[in-house]
Amino acid sequence: MDIHTFMTNYREAFGERAELPIAFWYSDKQESETEKIGGCFFKGLQQVREGKTISLNSDVIGCGGGKFYTGFTEMPIHVPNFVSLKEKYKKTPEMVINYIEQLQVQRTEKAYLHFARIDKLASFDHVEGLLFLATPDILSGLTTWAFYDTNAFDTVATPFGSGCSSVVTLTVLENQKDGKRCFLGFFDPSVRPHFEANLLSFTIPMSRFKEMYHTMRESCLFDTHAWGKIKERINE
Repeated sequence: MDIHTFMTNYREAFGERAELPIAFWYSDKQESETEKIGGCFFKGLQQVREGKTISLNSDVIGCGGGKFYTGFTEMPIHVPNFVSLKEKYKKTPEMVINYIEQLQVQRTEKAYLHFARIDKLASFDHVEGLLFLATPDILSGLTTWAFYDTNAFDTVATPFGSGCSSVVTLTVLENQKDGKRCFLGFFDPSVRPHFEANLLSFTIPMSRFKEMYHTMRESCLFDTHAWGKIKERINE
């Protein structure tokens, strides 16, 4: 898979106004000195959207849940009560615990988690997944492309969770098991204020992207009347 080929195809499919996806990966090398981010670490993605790479670890991430869902720490003891009784995202703390047990979040052995726009990378090597910040029209294209070569009902899944769990945790776990699901996210009210009102997250694990990379030009994103009208609207 060649990054420049994909970027060319993506630009041709969605137009120049569509943001390039963001890659994320773990390593032991610090790619960029990143200041501590208080609260939700997705605040730092604005820098990434502007072309900067950020390198996160437990010192940079200020949110206890963010540290946990990215694999840098164990679950903080306050998380179940906070998510249920404070944020009111689950009816009981026990439901939060059950949800986390089902997720089976794994600790990373790497020192850093990096985010960078794909035009800042030399290759897709070691990338865990791609994050698209997508409007409804762009989501239409991404979802249709994802379903092009499969009839599996869970091809695009929407498990509710924090922004970091729906983007990082689910995608990394899916990639590790060579899974095929993509994930729609940013339904968590805590992460939404850090992005425009019309954006959701769409993540593709590399285990699935290595297949979708080859189907993009075959799908409706190229040479169809219906998608041509949507592409035109995206770029108005």
